[in-house]
Amino acid sequence: MTSRLCERVSSSSRHDLPGFEAVSTTKQASTELLKRAYAAFNARNLDGALATMRPDVVWPNGMEGGVVHGHDGVRAYWTRQWGMINPHVDPVDFKQNDSGQIAVTVRQVVRDLSGNVILDRMVEHVYVLKDGLIQSMDIRE
Repeated sequence: MTSRLCERVSSSSRHDLPGFEAVSTTKQASTELLKRAYAAFNARNLDGALATMRPDVVWPNGMEGGVVHGHDGVRAYWTRQWGMINPHVDPVDFKQNDSGQIAVTVRQVVRDLSGNVILDRMVEHVYVLKDGLIQSMDIRE
């Protein structure tokens, strides 16, 4: 869930995405699913996080670029990532557009393995859900 760490460390700022509106109560299940995904990621609960995703999920590789595919791809990517850094991502706002994509504004704090802050900023994660699970995620800065 981290963005290209080596590109730059930017100050925290909020990015509003055109065409996105606050998530209504009818979309509460999607919001709760994403909250569970973030909580599992932050707790390093791989199985819990993967349970929120479709088996064919497409996930961004925010450290090296590109994407990873499926549960095995996400598992390998996060395992490698957590061996190098300690990311923590807190959702602060959820908005949904007319096509059903959900944009989540997150505070991303990345520390090295000694606990020193490398990055502290706000970014947008944009999700596509299918059949009640995460189909894909994209990072927008």
